Amino acid sequence: LFIPSLVNKAYILDLSERRSLLRWMAAETGLRPLLMDWGTPGPVERQYSLTNYIKGPLESALTEVRALSDGPVPVVGYCMGGLLALALAAERPADISGLVMLATPWDFHTERVAQAGALAQAIKAAAPLLEATGELPVDIIQSLFSALDPFLVTRKFVKFAKMNQTSPPAEDFVALEDWLNDGVPLAGPVATECMGGWYGNNTPHNATWQIADRNVDPRNIDTPTLVLVPQHDRIVPPASAYALADALPAAESLTVRLGHIGMVAADQAQSVVWEPLSAWLNAH
Repeated sequence: LFIPSLVNKAYILDLSERRSLLRWMAAETGLRPLLMDWGTPGPVERQYSLTNYIKGPLESALTEVRALSDGPVPVVGYCMGGLLALALAAERPADISGLVMLATPWDFHTERVAQAGALAQAIKAAAPLLEATGELPVDIIQSLFSALDPFLVTRKFVKFAKMNQTSPPAEDFVALEDWLNDGVPLAGPVATECMGGWYGNNTPHNATWQIADRNVDPRNIDTPTLVLVPQHDRIVPPASAYALADALPAAESLTVRLGHIGMVAADQAQSVVWEPLSAWLNAH
């Protein structure tokens, strides 16, 4: 079961016929990957907290996948989806045979602490908007990510301008940019919980993040775990991800020389990430 973030569309793991971790895995490894697609928050989901997402659709998905496999299954979380996968493992340990964390943040105060605090303040300022609409709009989420590296857009489009515009790399660039700009609004309670709690108060690392009134404490999760850490991640500092590996009793970590998105969509992703990932999943 693959669990993506709530703030981007799930198809980053199935970007195109040529760039698809899931299609490659289904064709080459003997595994059957199933992808959790969160869709877009509707009137009901706009009231959701992370507990609602985990105890509702995510646990239902795990029940279905476990029934298909007739036993415990490995679960893979990407970015924010890794935190959701960890909380799921805390709730349903008997149903999960292994955990994989792809570029998953845990200690939100390892770097850019001032920016984390600014995010927390921004979400407080946005409280009237969240109350009025029930969600944090895509444009605001995009601007928050852009603030992490303000000149990234300029650099990557300068590079794109030098490409052969009919080449596979140019097609891959366009597919990725389409995905990046095909964002999803975030339910108001989730936005407050993540930006105020995770970034503002560092609740995961402090073991004060709660799902269903219980603290999510990785020290109590003994499921075999693989933590994959992209060395060139601009969104999740590697130290933030290593903190999770250090806290999990049965975790091993693997550092890969790629970025946050490159680890699932770059040219080198198959040899550097997909193949080690499939080998680990087959062993669990």
